[in-house]
Amino acid sequence: MTIQNIHNLAVRKGIEGDFRSTQEVDALLARRKKKFDRLSDADKVEFDQESLINPYADSRILHIAHDKKITKALVGIDIDVAEILMAKSLADIDLVVAHHPAGRAFADMHEVMEMQADIFNYYGVPINVAEGLMRERISEVFRGINPRNNWRVVDAARLLGVNLICWHTVADNQAAWFVREAIEAEKPEYVDDVMKVLRGIGEYQEAMKMGSGPRMYAGRLENRCGKVAVSFTGGTEGSAKLYERMAHAGIGTIVGMHVTEDHKREAEAAHLNVLIAGHMSSDSIGMNLICDELEKEGVEIIPCSGFLRVSRVKKE
Repeated sequence: MTIQNIHNLAVRKGIEGDFRSTQEVDALLARRKKKFDRLSDADKVEFDQESLINPYADSRILHIAHDKKITKALVGIDIDVAEILMAKSLADIDLVVAHHPAGRAFADMHEVMEMQADIFNYYGVPINVAEGLMRERISEVFRGINPRNNWRVVDAARLLGVNLICWHTVADNQAAWFVREAIEAEKPEYVDDVMKVLRGIGEYQEAMKMGSGPRMYAGRLENRCGKVAVSFTGGTEGSAKLYERMAHAGIGTIVGMHVTEDHKREAEAAHLNVLIAGHMSSDSIGMNLICDELEKEGVEIIPCSGFLRVSRVKKE
């Protein structure tokens, strides 16, 4: 597989796991194309044309040093300069894959947050309410990202001649789909039933051995779970003001990767149960599901930087 083949596969897997239908994603890309066509030539220079074919601004090719057939990839959750140096020192690493974005992928991460309005709408929150509350949070995230040194690791890859890509929302979509399907298949009645589902998943079992397995952050395991919402994808944490609206929509339990203190307080005030499945482990689920596709194509996966490799490829 070439780097472009791998990128295309990751985007396809992201669309397959998206809460939105394929038709809705296609409509989003069509709207972007219309917007691009209306721009002046000067504005088109700044427009990210990758966004016309890739709905996930935080998942992209970051640097191609040598366009070649990929046979061995170093895959990690957080890739920094140290991991780029590691790739350079290890034998025959053709590609480094990060989960968390860098470069243009990090600079534009706020753009994928718009999909959270569709996710909350999927669970019953009116779309106008979800969009209104998310708009404020997206602006806040953009202001936080804008002044940061987003290109450090990409510059290191360029100087050292290392191929680098990242899978953020594409992997998180896969993780959200996988965990949602696992929970819904068991038809849980109590929060403890949801916890048992999580603890049966390979990545969470590995995390439990490391002291970072699923935890109850709000509510009680003895509570009835009600409607369970899996909140894994869409860039980063949404608006804390959405918890009350989620409760009004009939959601009883939220399964997330992580939660800040202000979000925890708002969830408790809305009488929601909050199960935190784990950050590195949940990220690893999505990364594994895409890596499995590479493994089927003969690409060797070398895990690093918090990536818990659990292969679901059936061996002959």
